[in-house]
Amino acid sequence: MTPTILGLDIGGANLKAATSTGQAETVPFALWKQPEKLPEALEELVARFPNVDELSVTMTGELCDCFLTKREGVNHIVTSVMNVSLCRPIRVWSTDGAFVTTNDAKEFPLKVAAANWHALATFVGGYVPRGVTLLLDMGSTTTDIIPIMDGVPWTDHRTDMARLKMGELVYTGVRRTPATTFLGTTAAAEFFATVLDAYLMLNMVRENAEDCDTADGRPATQPYAHARLSRMVGGDREATSQDETMNLARFIVNQQQKLLETKIETVLPRIREMRWSSLNPQRTAILSGTGEFFLRKVLSNTKFEREFDEMFTLGERLGPTLSAAAPAYAVARLAAERPL
Repeated sequence: MTPTILGLDIGGANLKAATSTGQAETVPFALWKQPEKLPEALEELVARFPNVDELSVTMTGELCDCFLTKREGVNHIVTSVMNVSLCRPIRVWSTDGAFVTTNDAKEFPLKVAAANWHALATFVGGYVPRGVTLLLDMGSTTTDIIPIMDGVPWTDHRTDMARLKMGELVYTGVRRTPATTFLGTTAAAEFFATVLDAYLMLNMVRENAEDCDTADGRPATQPYAHARLSRMVGGDREATSQDETMNLARFIVNQQQKLLETKIETVLPRIREMRWSSLNPQRTAILSGTGEFFLRKVLSNTKFEREFDEMFTLGERLGPTLSAAAPAYAVARLAAERPL
């Protein structure tokens, strides 16, 4: 019988789980605030998938500032998974393009640290085994810009530091990016609001009164988004008009879009060069993550449309729930394809 594998993607703000058979869940968990509670949170999450035979793991949470080093973070995350595994086999994805044991993950932490982008790109490569692909994955905190050639991630840059320098990792997402990032000296350099508030004001995302993972801990609704954005210009919800915060929201979204356009443009020359080495000259753009909707907006620019012969999203292929937990599903599927 084919084993059922549970993939785990352990980040600093969310825990994601998905089985190789297509079940998935994403739960918020502020790892940087409560690292000691990670085993408890993982135990609760893993318990929702009782009929799994193995665990496969990837992570980005080791970067949280609650850990003095990435080594410490990897060790804590791997140990936490081991504590809730109930003796089931565990594999950890590495940027070498293979799974390693928990012992090897602890011994060589930089191989598995922030490797979820590589797992996702390896899985996504299966959709386009011939040709050149640009994978754009936008989450709550960061955006990955990953070249893929003939189904294989095509980059020499494996660490966060190198990927940041090369523009393949961009610290901007659809929830947690501080609004002040895009406002400069014209606004308060304070964590009063995030890009989520701009999206709420512009009806780019739905309001959710139960979602309080915001800058001030109040609901993710337009009235509270208005209040949060008003603080960015030294006002409050009474002193600042709705029109003022709407204009602020438009400015934030436009600046974020320009940032991503610039970063994508730095990677495009490599995509064009790769075309001549590929088994197929076709160029494909694949969008994934909770920010698929924003990436569509970015790529709607005509200068990008002519660069690609095809574009699709993982949401279209997998559905919204699996797409939101795409790296977890990726390690589950990769493990299923590479049995122990």
